[in-house]
Amino acid sequence: MTDEPTVTPSGKNLGRGPGPDAEVVQLCRDLIRIDTTNFGNDDGPGERKAAEYVAAKVAEAGLEPELYESEPGRTTLVARWEGADPTASPLLVHGHLDVVPAMAADWSVDPFAGEIRDGCLWGRGAVDMKDFDAMVLSVLRARAGTNRPPRRPIVLAFTADEEAGGHKGAHWLVEHHPHLLDGCTEAIGEVGGFSLTVRDDLRLYLIQTAEKGMAWMRLRASGTAGHGSMRNDHNAVTELAEAVARIGRHEFPTRITPSARAFLSEISDALGIDLDPGTDDVEAALSRLGTVARMIGATLRNTANPTMLDAGYKANVIPGEATATVDGRFVPGAQEEFLNTIDELIGDHVTREMINFDSAPETEFAGALVEAMKTSLAAEDPAARAVPYLMSGGTDAKAWDRLGIRCFGFAPLRLPPDLDFVGMFHGVDERVPTESLEFGARVLDRFLDLA
Repeated sequence: MTDEPTVTPSGKNLGRGPGPDAEVVQLCRDLIRIDTTNFGNDDGPGERKAAEYVAAKVAEAGLEPELYESEPGRTTLVARWEGADPTASPLLVHGHLDVVPAMAADWSVDPFAGEIRDGCLWGRGAVDMKDFDAMVLSVLRARAGTNRPPRRPIVLAFTADEEAGGHKGAHWLVEHHPHLLDGCTEAIGEVGGFSLTVRDDLRLYLIQTAEKGMAWMRLRASGTAGHGSMRNDHNAVTELAEAVARIGRHEFPTRITPSARAFLSEISDALGIDLDPGTDDVEAALSRLGTVARMIGATLRNTANPTMLDAGYKANVIPGEATATVDGRFVPGAQEEFLNTIDELIGDHVTREMINFDSAPETEFAGALVEAMKTSLAAEDPAARAVPYLMSGGTDAKAWDRLGIRCFGFAPLRLPPDLDFVGMFHGVDERVPTESLEFGARVLDRFLDLA
């Protein structure tokens, strides 16, 4: 384990043109072409090559990036960008370098070729989240070329291992090098700032103010091993299958958090409906939002989905043990209720152990940082309205929250109304419109003058 930073020598200012969007597509393309697949185990190439690429770009902009490794090849980059007001508290701007696996045979293009087709940049990581990594680099380099510092100091963090819970990336950084984040009280990263078109003169930009907690669980049933031709009242497979079925079919009650309530209020206004989340069919109303309704619908309650099963080794042998994996997610404030429900559902003959358990952070959609988001979006899109929302997945915000940092998802993208953006996350043929990347870089550039 490498615990000391590797310092990349800083370079000179670039002398480039003033456009913050000048390089963003090419930077994102380069990052996609660096395979940083995270399989959730010790396999995979790691993030080192991508971190070195980012370090070189950051160093050319005059900063001094430091590379930290929790394990060989599992690399996180941190750099400090001084602001015009050195007395202001630093803002954490973070993105992760790893991506989930992509099965090339399922794709229309090579997932690591960075192909541009039909106005989009295709590839694994195009929206999760090498797009934002590229926006940050593009804005940094453009500002360095014209000697324009941000208003406040910025701590840049490009992390490892987010796709497997961040234990070799953001969480490791918080545990071993919290001083790197000294003074940071606010942060921006994924997943938010993307547009949802309601009509030609109104686009909602969803800003993540909360995310569900994570409870990846392994269920284990023990029984009596024996011959498959005989009766067996202590069959581990049977016990496990019944527990998994109960969990998979269980419908958790609706739990409306402050972030979800604020989003529903904004949707009611935008759609011109009087929606009472306590009594009305909220999910039916959400169906009018198109594909994003899948993600929003998952934030109205706790969820638990069986994802893996493992038992036995021969058709005529009853195994003594069977295991299953469940992906559980709980809304902010509902952790205890979630765990109690799972324990009731699995019954007396199945045990659970946590593979990955993490918090459900939530912050208020208010303050100067939020106003900066609203203003910077409206400057590039007069039809923009920023709204808070609760995200169904998890991000590195869970790690930063441990240090008391208020975290927002703000990776701005103006999207075509017909693009299934939610389906791009971890999906086949992941892609992002090149115009959306350029839009995001311009918004981020304005934001750094205001934040």
